[in-house]
Amino acid sequence: MNKIGIFASRWLGLFSVFEWMIAFRYMIPNKKQIFTSVITIISFIGILIGVWALVVVMSIMNGFRTELLNRILGVNGHLVMQVVDSTFNDYEALIPRLDNVPGVKFTLPVIEGQALAQGDMGMGTGVLVRGLREQDLQKMTMVRSNVKQGTLKGFDKSDGVAIGTGMAARLGLTVGAEIRIVSPDGDVTPFGVNPRAKAYEVVAIYEIGMYDYDSSIIFMPLKEAQFFFNQEDKVQSLEIFLDNPDEVDSVWPHLEEALGRQVYTVDWRQRNRSFFSALQVERNVMFIILSLIVLIAALNIISGLVILVKDKGHDIAILRTMGAQRSSIMRIFIMAGVTIGVSGTFFGVLFGILTCLNIERIQSLISWISGVDIFNRELYFLSQLPSRIDVSQTIMVIMMALLLSFLATLFPAWRASRLDPVQALRY
Repeated sequence: MNKIGIFASRWLGLFSVFEWMIAFRYMIPNKKQIFTSVITIISFIGILIGVWALVVVMSIMNGFRTELLNRILGVNGHLVMQVVDSTFNDYEALIPRLDNVPGVKFTLPVIEGQALAQGDMGMGTGVLVRGLREQDLQKMTMVRSNVKQGTLKGFDKSDGVAIGTGMAARLGLTVGAEIRIVSPDGDVTPFGVNPRAKAYEVVAIYEIGMYDYDSSIIFMPLKEAQFFFNQEDKVQSLEIFLDNPDEVDSVWPHLEEALGRQVYTVDWRQRNRSFFSALQVERNVMFIILSLIVLIAALNIISGLVILVKDKGHDIAILRTMGAQRSSIMRIFIMAGVTIGVSGTFFGVLFGILTCLNIERIQSLISWISGVDIFNRELYFLSQLPSRIDVSQTIMVIMMALLLSFLATLFPAWRASRLDPVQALRY
């Protein structure tokens, strides 16, 4: 902080008192310079809106990525291992070996299968049934800490299932109600394969906050899932959760070595590559588009300063005849233009931070006024509009706005410093 103060004092020391006084005097609107004042105000508002929009949009994009990443990795393993052309029938012996690998948080044996779910009202929907042990389900904080109704205690012995709030609302189910699950992989009979169907009691209703998960995933006790999908004493995959998801590449070889067999492994980046790549591209494109607002505002600064130089030609000539150096005249107009950029950037960042901190209230207010849900859960996957302010990105936005504002002042300031005082006073 001391270094910043020293740098600021040295920078301010480059300008004399009379240069600061004249620069601020030129920025004060007066009746004789209405047009120049209007352009100055437009430049200020343009930079303010551009920086404001950049801070808000980048924060929302960061919030989207963070929330989606936390929810996706909170339900799905960071690494998923499957035996090629087979299943794990010795998973209970393999799990301790995998858990002992450095960097591994825990390992889950999982049975998965597509099915059809029906409620009491006869409505049906496609679901993904995930078979997990109670001890493993308790390890998944994203599920355990977001149970809205019922409980996961005694899950293995309950012979029941846990569903999301979206599915409960769609099928009209509550805790204690029965949900009928139909699997296409049923019993083989002389007349073909009959779909297997069974009714289960809903023992818990969770809300992860990601609509796609809350409306489509059913958690079932592992033993019951093995029986339901004809996989007695077997699991399809082992899902490994790591202490740090970004260390997948370093932990991967040690896991395969501990497993001691050929497996097909896929990590969370491969499973969601297109999704997060699309978010990254969209964030970069939005940054470029919104930066054009700041650029246009910077061009307005050029227009305003050029007109100001034209209007203040006599003042510049008098200052020059009184002994003011060309560099001094240049600094005066640089300060005048940079003042617009600094003030616009400051208020833009301030309004942007306030908007991000109150984004939910603003969203609700706009939806109430317009009568339209501007953040549809089914469309955006999340249950609420996320926002996460990234300090480094905010600093980058501030530096970009200030740099554009500074560059916009150079040409008009140079023109002012090159003005011939004799010609200015004569005409």
